[in-house]
Amino acid sequence: MAVSSQQLRQAARFTTHLYGGRVRGLIDAHLRHDDVARLNAIGAGDPYPIYDRIRAAGPFVTTPSGHLASADHAICKQLLRDRRFGVEPEGAAPPEPALDRSFLTHNPPDHTRLRRLVAPVLSARRLAEFTKMIEETVDGLLDDVGGTATFDVMPALAEPLPVAVINRLLGIPAEDGAVLASYGETLGGAAAGFRSLRQARDVSVAATAMVRLFEDIIERRRSDPGDDLISVLLAAEGDGDAEIRAVELVPLCRMLLIAGFETTVNLVGNVVNALLDHPDQWALLVSDPALAHAAVQESLRYDAPVQRTGRVSFDDTEIAGQPIRRGQWVNVLIGGANRDPAVFGDPDVFDLSRDDVFDHLAFSSGIHRCVGRPIAELEGTAVLQALAQRMPRLRRAGATRMRTMPLVRGPRSVPVHTA
Repeated sequence: MAVSSQQLRQAARFTTHLYGGRVRGLIDAHLRHDDVARLNAIGAGDPYPIYDRIRAAGPFVTTPSGHLASADHAICKQLLRDRRFGVEPEGAAPPEPALDRSFLTHNPPDHTRLRRLVAPVLSARRLAEFTKMIEETVDGLLDDVGGTATFDVMPALAEPLPVAVINRLLGIPAEDGAVLASYGETLGGAAAGFRSLRQARDVSVAATAMVRLFEDIIERRRSDPGDDLISVLLAAEGDGDAEIRAVELVPLCRMLLIAGFETTVNLVGNVVNALLDHPDQWALLVSDPALAHAAVQESLRYDAPVQRTGRVSFDDTEIAGQPIRRGQWVNVLIGGANRDPAVFGDPDVFDLSRDDVFDHLAFSSGIHRCVGRPIAELEGTAVLQALAQRMPRLRRAGATRMRTMPLVRGPRSVPVHTA
């Protein structure tokens, strides 16, 4: 197939932007010793000493691009709750369809409308139904590895569990769900931007394939509705103030799949990894599996799956004496805020008995607080209870390998012995 001159020019601009940005980032991180740039370049390394330095520098630091960042808990919490800030500039053009993350990237009123449509499917009654399904799924996955002395927590448990839950939530057939999860992992890996031309190509292919598969599933639900979220959304399809528009269906489904998968996979991986690093806390959980929920909360504080987010100012304003101009972005460093010693005693200590854990910001705060938080917490709690009861002698069988994504933190591999 012939390539037009316009396509060549677009490819050249993209390549220049991609690799030019990477070079600038490396210069900022390694030559200018900028800590915000170091967070982007850290890969699988430990970000928490960097957060400490950023916090010690003051309530805000200025990024190499002229925006702001904060690891101060009080400021981060205010930014997440303050209606003077949003997730996109006012009047911004709609995102490209392949990059649209539904209400995660929309301000009110669109955010409010779309979130309200999802909320009933996550009601207390439905969560009670999901609890049984999650526990049965965890037991089945542990049955599969029960006869082996060694297994990897990530492919055996952390990854298939959220796939099963998302399939049930959206009403996706199991055979389609595994394929969608692989597409979602590819797209989730580009949340902080593309690292190479190959990744950009892979994301484009996955995004196109995901759209087609979701469109097919949506059409099947039109003729055969169920009690799943896609059927609920189709029943609300229209152009009114309380309805979902046809063009919003796929982005919403895609966002729920990617967010639900990424958050839970890394939550499970991080909490198991932290417990293996702290045998005394693992022993405490084994002696009382009811502490599983506390362990999930402490892990969310200690090593949050989503390390940071951003907010943009709608007006010229000021926070903690820092002028913030209209259109200026602030990096909300959630991972750093969750270890702020002004809020959390001994913040670098993993402690299931702490009484200040619920101030963590791992699921954001304010109107953009994660709508899937209850399900993610249910999944993490069910995993820990089952592991504590069925595999009390769990221990490391090798080194944990961490992922290299700057925004999302979690393991790629956690090998364990069961006896």
